[in-house]
Amino acid sequence: MQNNASEVLFKTLADPTRRAIFERLCRDGELTVGALTAQAGISQPAVSKHLKNLKEAGLVRDRPAGRQTHFSAQPQALAPLLDWTAQMTAFWESRFDSLDDLLKRMDQ
Repeated sequence: MQNNASEVLFKTLADPTRRAIFERLCRDGELTVGALTAQAGISQPAVSKHLKNLKEAGLVRDRPAGRQTHFSAQPQALAPLLDWTAQMTAFWESRFDSLDDLLKRMDQ
């Protein structure tokens, strides 16, 4: 069962534009809204809305500097998703081990 943090992260990253913005910040480091808008293919208000959602999920941090705001990725915020992935990996590995055992018994 997912906890609330995982659910928020999944919902936030489900949007391909938000995911692309987060990935760009991870790859390129701190960027302004203007720099993100230049390559996003959407309007500045739309980029700002996506950044707000990413910030609320803890995936980005903002840093005001004069008239501009700089955004940076917070990849450590993905920890709940990594935990969930580890749990699912263990679950499915045990299922596959059980299936493998069953198939071996059937072959005997």
